Amino acid sequence: MRILYLGLPLGAAVLASHGFTPVVIGLGHVDTVGMARLRRRCRGSLLLGKPDLNDPALQQVLASARPDVLLSFFYPKRIPEAVLALPRHGAYGTHPSLLPRHRGPDPYFWTLRCRDTHTGVTLHALEREYDTGGIVAHRSLAVSAEHDSWTLARALDRPALALLVEAARRVEAEGRLPTTPQDAALATHAPDPSEDDTSLDFHAPTDDVLALVRACAPTPGALAEVEDATVEIVRASRHDGPVPGGLTPAEAFLVGDRVAVRTSDGAVRLDVVRDEDGRPMDLAAHVRARHEARG
Repeated sequence: MRILYLGLPLGAAVLASHGFTPVVIGLGHVDTVGMARLRRRCRGSLLLGKPDLNDPALQQVLASARPDVLLSFFYPKRIPEAVLALPRHGAYGTHPSLLPRHRGPDPYFWTLRCRDTHTGVTLHALEREYDTGGIVAHRSLAVSAEHDSWTLARALDRPALALLVEAARRVEAEGRLPTTPQDAALATHAPDPSEDDTSLDFHAPTDDVLALVRACAPTPGALAEVEDATVEIVRASRHDGPVPGGLTPAEAFLVGDRVAVRTSDGAVRLDVVRDEDGRPMDLAAHVRARHEARG
């Protein structure tokens, strides 16, 4: 079977390890995990780094490869319809959410921000509009209270790659894969978060504050103002001890060498904090100095 692959090096390397070496590999990122493995396993493939898929000359090259199927794993740009139409058995990709929920470039952030209890990956047909094609298969994953955006992404890689290999096997056996249309009424969107999206409001309940911290970790970090300091909170936890009387939401207090902040229904302890330039910060020292200055 002749596969046109677009995406991260890891996806092409995994396909090759299961006997599905692509004839053409278009990489959206070339300096990332899996590149050395790809070079070892795909020596006979045409390798294209950051190809311009809108270039008619390149489209002719891809057409001359006579692809049976196009498979995509995290390709960062829109794939032109002219390229999607090339393979006779269709074009399919994986998306790290249970479509139609969280269509868009950052489902990890929104899965955690919305406090979803389950997420997963979806194998779907590729269409002109992002993440709207018919669904071929889902694989689900429970969202842990320990997940942040990075660890959730890593947890979803394995089932996504498994679906990619499953797609290759099924296309080889069946040809074009049957799909189920997405219910647009259930669709939610997962755009790149704005600065407002990543800004903490300590007047919210503790669970919402912790969810946003996890959604923003490890980058960009949840933005907050603590004792007149702008900080990026990378890790936080529930403060289960007593809260000083008289504090209102967003007011800080010291817990040993850490800072805790009052929320609407309790308090959160700020465990790992950076300053607004991304450097590690001793927030407790800052708060202690502020408290001493006030007497």
